Amino acid sequence: MPERDFPPGDGPAAKVSVSLRAGNIRAVRERVGARGFSAYVDAAVERQIERDLLEEALQANEAAAGPIPQSLRDEAAELFRRVKSAPELQEEDGWRAHEAG
Repeated sequence: MPERDFPPGDGPAAKVSVSLRAGNIRAVRERVGARGFSAYVDAAVERQIERDLLEEALQANEAAAGPIPQSLRDEAAELFRRVKSAPELQEEDGWRAHEAG
């Protein structure tokens, strides 16, 4: 079936050819090995699609309701900084373990 029949994250796997920078290839292989390469890249693409859709939704919301006040932007940025620096996430593989869950 063509790709257009499946939403992001669904459907059978299909081979495609992509070009990646050598440093990115090395970094992925170091993290997951050769056998996990495709799954890692597929998950990264899916996350990017989610981010793109979120950005589009935020832009539509701002067009309808006006910009998000700077005070709320600052509050959200501080919350993310605190979460990323939480002690339980600083342990060995802590952040990656929480991201994977």
